[in-house]
Amino acid sequence: MAISLQAGMVVMPRSTFLQGYGLSNKSSFSGSAVGSELLASCGGSKTRMTVTSAPKNRAAVKSSKSDESETVRVGVLGASGYTGSEIIRLLATHPVFKVSVMTADRKAGQSLGSVFPHLITQDLPNMVAVKDADFSNVDAVFCCLPHGTTQEIIAALPKDLKVVDLSADFRLRNTDTYEEWYNGPHRAPELQTEAVYGLTEIYREEVRAARLVANPGCYPTSIQLPLIPLLKAGLIEKDNIIINANSGVSGAGRSAKEANLYTEICEGIHPYGITRHRHVPEIEQGLRDAVGSDVTISFTPNLMPMVLIHNCVKVPRFMVYLILSYIVTGVYTMYLDI
Repeated sequence: MAISLQAGMVVMPRSTFLQGYGLSNKSSFSGSAVGSELLASCGGSKTRMTVTSAPKNRAAVKSSKSDESETVRVGVLGASGYTGSEIIRLLATHPVFKVSVMTADRKAGQSLGSVFPHLITQDLPNMVAVKDADFSNVDAVFCCLPHGTTQEIIAALPKDLKVVDLSADFRLRNTDTYEEWYNGPHRAPELQTEAVYGLTEIYREEVRAARLVANPGCYPTSIQLPLIPLLKAGLIEKDNIIINANSGVSGAGRSAKEANLYTEICEGIHPYGITRHRHVPEIEQGLRDAVGSDVTISFTPNLMPMVLIHNCVKVPRFMVYLILSYIVTGVYTMYLDI
């Protein structure tokens, strides 16, 4: 990850919305933050195969699959959303993963290709309602449903399934904190104790061993990954960290909202959730784990007419040259094998 420091500010490069969920258009799913460990924990081997949405030779890609006994069968809940469809895109041409179940309550009975034409050539089952999904032939589940709806659904899944939850429902270890920031009760507190925060670059072994992985949010991922090494090395102070984050509207989902219309967001920057954005406690939780004491951030998110994330983090300047040196060597080395 390339990071530059300008006038005491760590400027992070733009990353796609789904890189915030450990996924990347430029790297294979198996080499992504979650895919690598899910594959290993389900008995497969890690691979670095490049995944594209429409490979020139699909037959060659599929023929590289191992025998059926090594196939990891996956269910995707919320397949018709942006996150669900991107996970399916990455899984569909993978030599080991096979998408066996896809759910979308409002589009039950439809093919995913009818919703996302770029996936029309993929060999996928039709979508079904969650209540009608058969998980008897599934090894792992990606849950891509909105926060507040996930806890009870995951609690009802077979206990032998590996689960990766992309909502915010299991990210905060303290259920009281979740209820305060998400304005609702935590409906599966018994599962919170076993949930592992899925920032794989930091918690790789924990993710590998976990049954339930709480995948990090987009802002928290893009902010924690560059700051945690600097905090652990003592190169920046934990106080007075100021974050200005800019993202597009994909994180708001596919539902029509007036504030997300092109004419509302074009040609401007629109701050939102300035004093109470739900990602604040998640970011502070991760930074606190890194230094062993409380970290308080100033976080300003902005909506922009783009599908990417661009963050600018201001840190104290007292070790500017050491930070530059560490960015070039230490941070690069830390993430070299990711």
